[in-house]
Amino acid sequence: MTLSWPWALLSILVIPLIFAVWALTRRRRRRAAVRVTSIALVRTALPKRGRWTRKIPAALLVGGLALLALGAARPQMMMPVPRTSATILLAIDTSASMCTTDVEPNRITAAKQAAAEFIESQRGGPRIGLVTFAGTAGVLVPPTDDTDELLRAVDGITVGRGTAIGQAMLTSLDAIAEVDPSVAPTGVRPTPPPQGQGQEGAEEEYASSVIVLLTDGANTQGVEPETAAEEAALRRVRVFPIGFGTTTPAPMVCEGSEFDGFGGFGGRFGGGFGGGFDRSRNVLDIDEPTLRRVADTTGGAYYRAENAGELQDALGTLSGTFSVVYERVDVAATVAAIGGALVAGALGLSLWFSRPRTTPRR
Repeated sequence: MTLSWPWALLSILVIPLIFAVWALTRRRRRRAAVRVTSIALVRTALPKRGRWTRKIPAALLVGGLALLALGAARPQMMMPVPRTSATILLAIDTSASMCTTDVEPNRITAAKQAAAEFIESQRGGPRIGLVTFAGTAGVLVPPTDDTDELLRAVDGITVGRGTAIGQAMLTSLDAIAEVDPSVAPTGVRPTPPPQGQGQEGAEEEYASSVIVLLTDGANTQGVEPETAAEEAALRRVRVFPIGFGTTTPAPMVCEGSEFDGFGGFGGRFGGGFGGGFDRSRNVLDIDEPTLRRVADTTGGAYYRAENAGELQDALGTLSGTFSVVYERVDVAATVAAIGGALVAGALGLSLWFSRPRTTPRR
């Protein structure tokens, strides 16, 4: 918590002043004591209160005045605030291992369906761009608000050889830079954040653009993912990797129309196409440690999805995750309102406890 007007905390000195006046008034009342003939009559007229009950109004008054003084100092707190992302870059792994059938009907089909549902859910919201990567990465659709164009592009995705995760991140950064002036392209050194800011300040300055990276393997060529993650972190662009697939042995089956660079053949095949595919076990090893480091470096989060349902859930959860940023929010009104309520409660209880007790007539 920070204070905009810290000098206003001096107003808390009114608390001992009030108690000093109260003590002085009480002393004067004792000097002006009145003699009565019947103590029992006085006890009957006085309200019955316990020792702790008498202290409740005073405690509420002190707490209320302290909060009012704090509110006058204009406190500010770092709080999560929903904010619509300006651009979402969806980078999809299209290596041949995405044809593995451990996810029905195969990984690439499930990924395309989940991506289509995610894009449809964002209709009328942020711009979405589409990057695909196998041995290299390319922008399939630049960031746009044309949902129908994105859906047509997703439907036409094909697979190829290799897995270039790092290159996919750099390509995504360049695509974001084309539409977001706050993000520098990869060939330009970004402007460093202001000096003297702590972690809270860093959280506050995340770019409004994010990268969602879906992959089922490990980087096999091109720039290393950790290097690309450092470039994204310098530009305050968060990356949210999703590891997709299981470790269950399964054949790779794709239609001929889903291939790019395999001579147009389809049907069932095996082999070591795609990053991380182990020919001996016929399973895919997702490089989760690297993906987690990418998320940690950029301020994003890593998700694991073993089937189509989990993938859809991950993408659905992401839309709420990267639309929340931390900003410094003025909470003076809230603090002052609570303080005022405590003071009002103290006065009300004081009047209630001080009311004369009436005895029923016989």
